[in-house]
Amino acid sequence: MRKFVLFLMLVLSLGAQAKEAPPAAADPALEKRMLDLTEQLRCLVCQNQTIADSHADLAIDLKNQVREKLAAGMSDKEVINYMVDRYGDFVLYKPPVKETTWLLWFGPFLLLVVGIGVLMAKLKRRNATPDNVPEEDLKRAASLLKDTNNSKDQA
Repeated sequence: MRKFVLFLMLVLSLGAQAKEAPPAAADPALEKRMLDLTEQLRCLVCQNQTIADSHADLAIDLKNQVREKLAAGMSDKEVINYMVDRYGDFVLYKPPVKETTWLLWFGPFLLLVVGIGVLMAKLKRRNATPDNVPEEDLKRAASLLKDTNNSKDQA
């Protein structure tokens, strides 16, 4: 039994191999700029993470591209513009407010206002006494309710 456990531990330890860390820039200032920029860019695979947070292969490639562009002397704005030109506004983690993104920014608020309006109209209509009910039916309903209440009181 002891040999089996040792064999199992050996097999499991061979399977757990660590990956090599991605290369960092030799210049720490350049690496900080790269990290700041990648915090502003969306991972195109994960879509709910920044490139800095993602471990997807495409995100790693994009980080390397940003690092190369910065090392080549491009400014932060030029790198962002390069990425937007290549991938569109979607690559920005916080897309700008412009005519093409108005629905994205203001659509949820518009839906909320419309939803509240519809809810209020429904509640108002529900609480209103219907005018088309004949007077005889209202009296009959009232007498039935009165009889029901009287029978409960007696019980």
